[in-house]
Amino acid sequence: MRTQPGTKKNPAAGLTPAIRPRMPWRVKAVEPLPGYRLRVRFLDGLEGVVEMERLIHSRRAGVFAVLSNKALFRQVCVTHGAVTWPGDLDLAPDAMYRAIKNKGFWAPA
Repeated sequence: MRTQPGTKKNPAAGLTPAIRPRMPWRVKAVEPLPGYRLRVRFLDGLEGVVEMERLIHSRRAGVFAVLSNKALFRQVCVTHGAVTWPGDLDLAPDAMYRAIKNKGFWAPA
């Protein structure tokens, strides 16, 4: 999984402070999976799957239609706690978190 740096070492003290998630819905890591799916992990440790295929190949895909290019889809990363792709594409982390917490997956429509 690709992770966003979340802790900073204090070289003077030799300690790494614990970071408490103020916004547990912020994404910490994302990994592209086959079938236009993503595995995500949030700051509080919750993990789940985002199923993007239906959205990407729908008539309502809009800006997400470009993600049908598998090479572009695999360029997914975490930026400031959100799942993002080149071209300013991102997913709402709070909606993703709620669905994954309730069902274990999220399939945006």
